[in-house]
Amino acid sequence: MEWLVRGVTARTSERGAATRVALLAAAREIFVTSGFAEAGVTDVVARAGASVGSLYHHFSGKADLYLTLFEEFQARQTQRTKQAVQEARAEGETDPMRLFVAGARAYLEGCLVEREISALFLRGDGPPGFEVIMRDRLRQWAKRNAALFEDDEGALVVVLTGALAAAVSEVALSDDEDASRALVENVLAIIGQIRRP
Repeated sequence: MEWLVRGVTARTSERGAATRVALLAAAREIFVTSGFAEAGVTDVVARAGASVGSLYHHFSGKADLYLTLFEEFQARQTQRTKQAVQEARAEGETDPMRLFVAGARAYLEGCLVEREISALFLRGDGPPGFEVIMRDRLRQWAKRNAALFEDDEGALVVVLTGALAAAVSEVALSDDEDASRALVENVLAIIGQIRRP
């Protein structure tokens, strides 16, 4: 009898996970095409083929969907940058600026690969208070970047992170992918020329 209960629970878990994934995919589509403010919970559940109850079972509402999409995107971006820096280190790179450029390239490439979702978070059409989350994330990003440099180079890290944040915005919000790719290369070339004090 126990195997029957475990089997039912496993199927229920799988179905719940599939519903959650479908809701996030639908929310992503709706938010990208309509914007956060114009998107409705009913639009999301209809696109996902789910019920309003199932949405509220997995998420607290529309803002929670948006924030979950944001956190998942940021997790992918963090993984991309960590992997790039680790690979550069494995190849023998020790120069902090070159390690920064490797991570920056991976981050910007991620913005290009996931341009629609990246742009979603930069348009200013998010849930109330999202700008505070973005500012906090930028500070966290600067702290991670600082780990590549000496402790006394705080100003350099702020400048580099600020420049990269501006590049991210330009890359994500541009309608011209070729121009965005060229911008990535130009920004990274300029950053790579900066000499540490």
